[in-house]
Amino acid sequence: MERRRAYKYYDLVMASFVTVLLCANIIGAEKVVNIYGFSFGAGVLFFPISYIFNDVLTEVYGYARSRKVIWAGFGALIFASFMSWFVRKLPPDPNWPYQSAYDIVFGQTPRIVIASITAFWAGEFTNSFVLAKMKLLTRGRFLWTRTIGSTIAGEAVDSLIFYPVAFYGFWTNELLLKVMIANYAIKVGWEAVITPVTYKFVNFLKRAENEDYYDWDTDFNPFKVQV
Repeated sequence: MERRRAYKYYDLVMASFVTVLLCANIIGAEKVVNIYGFSFGAGVLFFPISYIFNDVLTEVYGYARSRKVIWAGFGALIFASFMSWFVRKLPPDPNWPYQSAYDIVFGQTPRIVIASITAFWAGEFTNSFVLAKMKLLTRGRFLWTRTIGSTIAGEAVDSLIFYPVAFYGFWTNELLLKVMIANYAIKVGWEAVITPVTYKFVNFLKRAENEDYYDWDTDFNPFKVQV
């Protein structure tokens, strides 16, 4: 029977995951930056943090509890997208001159919204599934192989869904491929660089929660929300 118990930090990690996810998609999604001649979307500097939280959740609490958090993030993205659309459509006060600027910042097309939400869902579940399975295969050793390996898989699925769905036909195939590869490399690189921090976070939670979950008997169905 599945163990049910209270955790000290699970809810806090869940809230942090959803916060990073929303901020990366709302605040950083539209701005393209150029650093040392290299152009990329600002959101890719922060979106990979959600994968780090997913790694931590799966490693410490198990796939089923990570699955619950992914669905929470999925619902938050849908609500944020709906709210952005609804607020933009409300008639502005005649004395408020910023509607056009507001539309630019929050006016993602339905195609981009669908691409973002779908890619997030598929990528995060891939990440969590791969990490949980790798933990069983490695018997809990070599954490770095799981955090980096799962991110390589999850971000690949995310990128292969998001960029073609969002931009195919609007961008040239050359540009689409260039941006997809560049942003994918940044996201995976972030995971590798921050691995020592992930180690500290995971070790702290395992001690504090007295938990190091192994998904031996877990139902990996992504549509089963209950733990």
